[in-house]
Amino acid sequence: MMGKIVSIVNQKGGVGKTTTAVNLAAGLGNIGKKVLLVDADPQGNSTSGFGINKKEVVFSSYDLLIGTQKAEVVTLTTTYKNVSVAPASMNLAGAEVELISIEQREQQLKRALSLVRDKYDYILIDCPPSLGLITINALTACDTVLVPLQCEYYAMEGLSQLMASVRQIKRLYNPGLELEGVLLTMYDGRLNLTHQVVEELKKFFANKLYKTTIPRAVRLSEAPSYGMPIQYYDKRSKGAKAYDELAREFVKRNRG
Repeated sequence: MMGKIVSIVNQKGGVGKTTTAVNLAAGLGNIGKKVLLVDADPQGNSTSGFGINKKEVVFSSYDLLIGTQKAEVVTLTTTYKNVSVAPASMNLAGAEVELISIEQREQQLKRALSLVRDKYDYILIDCPPSLGLITINALTACDTVLVPLQCEYYAMEGLSQLMASVRQIKRLYNPGLELEGVLLTMYDGRLNLTHQVVEELKKFFANKLYKTTIPRAVRLSEAPSYGMPIQYYDKRSKGAKAYDELAREFVKRNRG
């Protein structure tokens, strides 16, 4: 059975992309799925979100992109159930420039991950908040795209830009690329605007919009500074329950 590769993408920062990468990975691990989280964001927040010290990382997702190391050398086993991480390191920031001179540069990550696909149920890629060469590599390597979206006025605008880029990658490099789902983050049901955004999204993405929504929650924003996914930092919190629910919905959709 080949593992499914899912890129978690939004070119806008601060929409809960890394929070989703870390806590969905942990949630899937908790229900018995083997997960590899590839931290392809130079900020490296997914790496520290699992308690890995970026300064001590020897090989990283940078090596996967540049083609200097195999995935099994780069991958670290975490102390969290069923989750491994291909960490980010400081030099990932320079990868965009180095990739320019590599033949078939958009295929680098796909090549690296194809060798370990059968070891995992899911490979999640946490992408940088931009549509540069690293994100293009992730979109070329993955089967589907998961988009975390904040319920705000400009959300739809950003989403249509992103979907245009996804269609372009699909046409040029990855004909099988599909949308996994759209996830509403920082959700506050008391706001009128939230309901307007939800209605708009239902029009365009009917069955691709997750029923699970991720609330604004203090514990969710505290957990990363302790290097723990929310399910381990405070498993009774609203945020932990939401991400556990997302993991179940994610798996259920993948069975059907």
